[in-house]
Formats: sequence, C-alpha cells, structure tokens
Amino acid sequence: MTAFILVAGAHTGSWIWQAVADRLRESGAQAYPVALTGMGDRGHAAGPDTDLETHIHDLLRVIDRTDAAEVVLVGHCYGIYPVLGAADRRPERIARIVHLDAGMPQHGDQALTLVPDQAVRDRLLHRAGPADDDWRIPPPPLEEWQRWGSVAGLSLAVLARLAAHAVPQPVGTLTQPLPLSKAVSELPKTGVLCTANGSSIAMVEALVGMGDPRFQVLTDPRVSFFELDTGHWPMLSCPEEVAETLVRAAAGEGHRVAAAVNEQPAHLRPFLMDVPERPRERVGRVDLYLPDDLAEADRPRPAVVFVHGGPVHPDVRPTPRDWPGFVGYGRYVAGLGAIGVTLDHRLHDLADYGRAAEDIAEALDLVRADPRVDGDRVALWHFSSGGLLAADWLAAPPPWLRCVAASYPILAPLPNWGLVDSRFRPADAVRTAGRLPIVLTRVELERAEIAVTVEEFLAVAEKCDADVEVIDVPLGHHGFETIDHTEQARDAVERAVRSVLGHLRR
Repeated sequence: MTAFILVAGAHTGSWIWQAVADRLRESGAQAYPVALTGMGDRGHAAGPDTDLETHIHDLLRVIDRTDAAEVVLVGHCYGIYPVLGAADRRPERIARIVHLDAGMPQHGDQALTLVPDQAVRDRLLHRAGPADDDWRIPPPPLEEWQRWGSVAGLSLAVLARLAAHAVPQPVGTLTQPLPLSKAVSELPKTGVLCTANGSSIAMVEALVGMGDPRFQVLTDPRVSFFELDTGHWPMLSCPEEVAETLVRAAAGEGHRVAAAVNEQPAHLRPFLMDVPERPRERVGRVDLYLPDDLAEADRPRPAVVFVHGGPVHPDVRPTPRDWPGFVGYGRYVAGLGAIGVTLDHRLHDLADYGRAAEDIAEALDLVRADPRVDGDRVALWHFSSGGLLAADWLAAPPPWLRCVAASYPILAPLPNWGLVDSRFRPADAVRTAGRLPIVLTRVELERAEIAVTVEEFLAVAEKCDADVEVIDVPLGHHGFETIDHTEQARDAVERAVRSVLGHLRR
C-alpha cells in the first residue's frame, strides 16, 4: 500500500488537504495531511525558535510511524522544503517526491524567496534572531492572496475560507537554510505544474534546452511531469484531479523531458533569414554591428539595441549575444543602414532584473556616446522574458528613445515569479508611455501563461491610447526566428524591422 504524506505551503495547515486525502483513501491508499508546528493545527503551537528544522522533524515522525511499503512525500510551495529535508534523512523509506506547484530548492536555499514582498524579505534577513519579538509573518489579507500565487479556479467562497483559516508563518521556517546531502538527489521525483500560475511542461523543456546546468537533472528518467489547468492552490480548486495525479505519479507515470541527443537546441539553430556578415566590434558586454558604408558616411546612424530574455545561467555558452537569432538581427539592421547592438546582461536569476536593468542602462550610455551613433535616435527591442525590462523605458521614455519593440514578450511577471520586483510590469508602465511607438510581435502558438500577459498589456494600452502596432506570426512559436523558417515568419521579421527603422528615421 502507498502512503501519501501531504505537506502544505506557507500560512496554511493540514486542513487544506481534506478533500484530496478523502479521495486518496477512497482509491485504497493511505493519506496523512501533516500538521506542521505552528500552522494552525491544535496541539502544535509555534514559538520564536520554530524553524525549518522543526518542520523537518514533524515530517520524520510521520514517516517513522507509517508501515506502508511505499511512502510518497508531497510538498506544496513552502512544503517542499521540509519534504526535501525529511526525504534526505530517510531516503530508504521514500518511493517518490512530488513537487506540487513547488520549486527545486537546493542545499543552503532559504524559503524566504517565496515571500513576494521585497521589503519584507529584506527586513527578515536583518532581524536580530530567534529572540526578536517579530518572529511571525502575518498571513495576507483576502485581497492580497494573488501575490502569493494565482487564485485561478478558486471561488470567492473558497478564497475567503483560505484567508479565514490562514495563520502566521514562523520566520525561522523561511530564513533557515535547507540542509541537504546527495541522498535526496537519487530519489524519483514528479513535478505537478499549475499552468495558471505560470508553469508548464513547455516552459520546463525550454529551460532544459537553454543548456542551464541547473535544469539538466530534469531529463533523468526518474523525473516525470504533469500539468493541471488551475492556479496555485489545486488541492482546493480541483481536489479530484490532484488525487488522481498523485496516484499516477506514485505509479511512475507522467511526461518525461528528453535530453537533446545530437540535436541542436532551438535557440542555437540558424536564423530564419540569410543575412550577410557585417563588421562587428566588441566592447565589454556589448557588440556593435556596423553598416558597410559607415566609414564613408558624414552623419551618425540610428541604433537598435536588442535585449535578450532569461534567466540565463552565467555558465551557459555561447552567451546570448552570440546566439544566431541575435547575431541575425544585428546583421540585418546593419545591412539596412542602422547600427545593431547586442549585449549580455546579468539576468541569471529571477531576482536579477534590477541588475540586468543597470546593465542595459550602462550599455545604452556606451552606445549613445559612440560618435558613429546618433544618440537621439535609439530603439530598444526586447525578447521573451526580457520584455519585463521594457518597463522602465515605458514608464518614463527619454526623448532619444524613438521606439520600443517586443517579440513574444512576457509583459507582466508570471504569478509564480515572486522574486521579480513589482517595478518590472510593462502592463502597468504602458499607462505613462505617451505616444512612444511600440512594435509588438505576437506568435499564434504562444504558451498560454505568456499570452495572458500580452493580452493584459494590450488591454491597458488600448485604454490609455498607447501607440501600439501588433505584428502577428501565424503558427509561430516562442523564439520563432530559429524554429519557424516559414514565409509568414520571415514576413513578420521584415515588417517589424521596417517599422522600427521607420520610427528611427522620422
């Protein structure tokens, strides 16, 4: 018999699993919703010294009591931290770990990264210690639960119940680093991804394809994936589907992410257009693609600065400015008489948007100071998750910025991107963009979690009468320039480039 040990996320207790546990028991399994210390369950009061280690020991007691042949640990959100900590100490008892809309914390990581408010995170990092009177984080009020994750699928009554039963979270459970050995890495794992919260199998496959070493473990055949079309609290929004998925996961079912074998990753495939080589100069993290006749010109040229997405691990090679798509764009605009600019910015993690924004501002200063560049005629072109970096420029456009372009962009942080500063929301910033021209390339086969942010942006842009031109790519995919070598895709690139250069030359 299989025993499912169910561990809830921040501010919630074992009650949240009631419907899932009932259905698991009906299927013939054992189900143990765990009452973590201090999380609202009678007899488990917290104190200032309650920390992650306390919750790990709560789980160890449950594991040691069960006589089931197979134990499956299920961690939701914060719950994955004590789950991994306990599994690392009882690996011989654990048949599988299930990450239910939860991340992949590593040794030494803190669950503090789950807190959506940067000011709260900073305060907790600098608190005096366990004796500090401020040792609990109050739960969010009803209207702020969506900051902790998508509330899609929850009725108002269920959301009100979630808020009413919520309890303060002991600070030590979030600030104590997760202690792990290599034992837990050998256990089978399943990720259950909630698409309305910004996760999907397609996104996982894209991360693996980027070559980020952190995600290569996801190609292990012992790792499987499921998707649920709901928000961050699936045990409340679709308990029957959760129970069914857990049973299937325990049986070893689920989607496997294949490692690329003798196949070029999508982002390293050739650019969809055959563009001639152009002179290129490299200055620090910035590359300049120059028109052939620049030396003969008696006037500076406009520049288009291409901004890649991410996060991209610092060890990934080649770096984004050498990816065929960006090289292709740089050469293309240079062939049309402008200066193409690519750069490597330091968006290595979701918490790095501020640093990446500084890198872009520094690159723009360098480019505009170049005597070959017309510093009063510059365009910014953002791609994928680099779309969030357009927010600063939309919020307060400088007079020299003649156009902002965005291709298959993410235009608002996805619901599970809690580390991203609220400043990086183009869907809000467009309200103050005025008549700055915006050229948006939209792909028909966009991932649903990204398409939602584009539609939100366009709805706001329409209300504030922003100057937005939308170029659609029929049957186009995210990153289409190296995937979809079709006439429709080439036409979209040509139209977007013509439009951007047209704005620069006015």
